[in-house]
Amino acid sequence: MSNPSLLILPGDGIGPEVMAEVRKVIDWYGDKRGLKFDVSEDLVGGCAYDKHGTPLHDDTMAKAQEVDAVLLGAVGGPKYDNLDFSVKPERGLLRLRKEMDLFSNLRPAQCFDALADFSSLKKDVVAGLDIMIIRELTSGVYFGEPRGIIKEGNERVGINTQRYTESEIARVARSAFELAKKRGNKVCSMEKANVMESGILWRDVVQEIHDAEYPEVELSHMYADAGAMQLTRWPKQFDVIVTDNLFGDLLSDLAAMLTGSLGMLPSASLGLPMANGRPKALYEPVHGSAPDIAGTGKANPIACILSFAMALRYSFDEGAEADRLEQAVNAVLAKGLRTADLLGEEGVQPVSTAEMGDAIVVALEESL
Repeated sequence: MSNPSLLILPGDGIGPEVMAEVRKVIDWYGDKRGLKFDVSEDLVGGCAYDKHGTPLHDDTMAKAQEVDAVLLGAVGGPKYDNLDFSVKPERGLLRLRKEMDLFSNLRPAQCFDALADFSSLKKDVVAGLDIMIIRELTSGVYFGEPRGIIKEGNERVGINTQRYTESEIARVARSAFELAKKRGNKVCSMEKANVMESGILWRDVVQEIHDAEYPEVELSHMYADAGAMQLTRWPKQFDVIVTDNLFGDLLSDLAAMLTGSLGMLPSASLGLPMANGRPKALYEPVHGSAPDIAGTGKANPIACILSFAMALRYSFDEGAEADRLEQAVNAVLAKGLRTADLLGEEGVQPVSTAEMGDAIVVALEESL
């Protein structure tokens, strides 16, 4: 049988630096665990625009449709701020999500023991935190029509339309229930059914899917604004949260900071299964391209490395090896090694991007 295939798109800014550390981990799994991947690499974002005049070449898009998973670094930077909207670096990422139909965005918020004091919340609130926010990614107010800025009388009017079909809600609900069965068997669906018709439909469809297909999973409903409050009050009450595109954008960023640093947070964007049974999949860190620190060795590679751990878990059915990688990250942090974004505690050891990657590979070796 052929090896599973990975397309790596390092992108811009710190993307190539953090992805270089992921390559070390991928190589270790091939050498020491017999998990060999056929890896190819291409351009996305600003670097693709520099070469091709577009943030995502058609050939790269075709490759992304063919491989088992895509790993992406980050895109964008001030160099491209004045480009036309249609060719800004972020349009390459949005095209990947849209054309691969990656409707289910998984954003874990996990607080490693060694970083519990680093959060802005009290230690007992975040210690041991492990929740998953599932955000619908390809519909809702970011894509609904009509949209735009029009002239109405003597003033401008901005229009965006919140629109969801039953099938769009149903498929992301199923994604949440399936994931919950592998975790704490508990889902909280968040919307604004008190003031939005789309929220009423969202709540109805999620409940219908639950009753018909997943009655064994505990389901609750919560207004999204109340959910934001509860995430900061006692986040450990949640296991899996499922919500729409707009609220998922806001709530997942809020949950991100419960853990102390965006440099720690991975994500997965999943679509429907391909012919081989694996889902269409794109894995990327939550953080941006951070052009201000690019090339300085200050970037934290952990979010990108943990994104590969999510690929092991969700694309390649290697849950035990994903656990091994997450435990290696925890072991390194427990030893006090910190990149620049995690400094501030006494007694920690500052390390560079490459040194953090090397330390995680050593921890993997020690796990054998």
